[in-house]
Amino acid sequence: MSTPSLAFSHMGMFVQDLGVMEDFYSRVLGFTVTDRGALDTPRGRVNLVFLSRDPSEHHQIVLATGRPEKVTFNVINQISFRVPDLPSLRHFHEALQGEKVTEVSPVTHGNAISVYFRDPEGNRIEIFLDTPWYCAQPCREPVDFSKTDAEIMKEAEKVARSLPGFQPRERWAAELRRKMETRQRG
Repeated sequence: MSTPSLAFSHMGMFVQDLGVMEDFYSRVLGFTVTDRGALDTPRGRVNLVFLSRDPSEHHQIVLATGRPEKVTFNVINQISFRVPDLPSLRHFHEALQGEKVTEVSPVTHGNAISVYFRDPEGNRIEIFLDTPWYCAQPCREPVDFSKTDAEIMKEAEKVARSLPGFQPRERWAAELRRKMETRQRG
């Protein structure tokens, strides 16, 4: 029996300051509040804010009150958002300047160019652009946004070419599709 189709839809996270987090995700990252409300749960009343950047998705992120003040470890490694091009990535990198975020770090993985940062409550966020190449991971090399788009892409390609498995993304995706279809058939 093959495994039914499964697609990622949305994620939720507990927050300490709902207003600060709603402001950041809507004002800086461009999400729209689609709904809000309160829900009584076995652990008490939770206030919720639903956010989306896709009109076909009621929500892509849910912010929920109830995050303890002293969390010693965040089990979410990162939340990642794809952008279509390098000017869009630059936009977000610039928008983060002066915000209450930490650890802003532009990098290339060869197969992507990313800006990592910690949101106002310390959750690790990645905004990234896919490059036209595949290469083995992990890889993380710094990117200098003072360079031109052409220079950044040239350096990302150089990194990708230096890693095992370098190939055009389309070829890698076609092979992965074949593997997934074979797995689905059992």
